[in-house]
Amino acid sequence: MTDITATELKDRLAQGTAPVIIDVRETWENEESRIEGSRNIPLGELPGKLDDLEDLRDTEVVVHCKGGSRSASAKAFLQQQGFTQVRNLIGGIQGYQQV
Repeated sequence: MTDITATELKDRLAQGTAPVIIDVRETWENEESRIEGSRNIPLGELPGKLDDLEDLRDTEVVVHCKGGSRSASAKAFLQQQGFTQVRNLIGGIQGYQQV
């Protein structure tokens, strides 16, 4: 699945059609700034949380971090685990905050 732009995500949030959003930054980063409605699962904890995410295997999920690197790793990991609709937020939360 193709990645998502900050503009598209903001539009979808405004329309009430937002996908599931997972913030893979560390908890302290999430506490400083977050996308409304997102769920914080730090990248290092993601493998241990797979059971909690089982119902999202065929659901659109957007992963994000600060700039896009950690979330690219999270996207690849989730796809390897059989998640079919994972998208990375292009530019991360930094890009999101600039739109």
